[in-house]
Amino acid sequence: MAMWDRIKDQAKGLQQQAQSRGLGGPGQGHGPGHGHAPGQAYGQGHGRPGGSGGSKAQLVSALKSQLTSLKTELKSGAYRDASMAMCALVAAADGTVDPAERQHVESLILNNDVLQNFPADQLRQRFNKHVDQLSFNFQQGKAAVLQEIAKAAKKPQEARAVVQTGFVVAGADGYIASAEEQVLREACGVLGLPTQEFGL
Repeated sequence: MAMWDRIKDQAKGLQQQAQSRGLGGPGQGHGPGHGHAPGQAYGQGHGRPGGSGGSKAQLVSALKSQLTSLKTELKSGAYRDASMAMCALVAAADGTVDPAERQHVESLILNNDVLQNFPADQLRQRFNKHVDQLSFNFQQGKAAVLQEIAKAAKKPQEARAVVQTGFVVAGADGYIASAEEQVLREACGVLGLPTQEFGL
């Protein structure tokens, strides 16, 4: 039994080391060959793939809970408009938006707990207007979209919620691309928020 406990502790130690270095979770060699079975048992409970996706996934779910807790306060037109601009920017982060991606982000918006404060057709119309601007001319569209996002800067709580909404949409697939991180950083810039707050 002592041997089993030692292997389990070793796996746990490696897991904590990997997490503190920000390397994500299990699945990165657990020492000697006979350590595999317990190592795997330990890893599976965490359900986190290797790589840096793990910490981002945790961050996204934390931001989602924070947003949901503010649902009753996030009812202003400024938040609605800025968050639709943010979602469009995330969807077009790499400079293009294919129809499938547009539809995917639109469904995330319509199913978002907090955004259900607003009529679906208002959200859809604003989101698509911004995506069209970005698709037509990405640089010009981005300038217009960032101006729209900046309107939420007057209220810090709403400004944070706009970035959180962008994060939740970007991280819905469990991964945030570097182009998405870049536009989230730019949004923090126009809203006067420190990027470190969102781990950017």
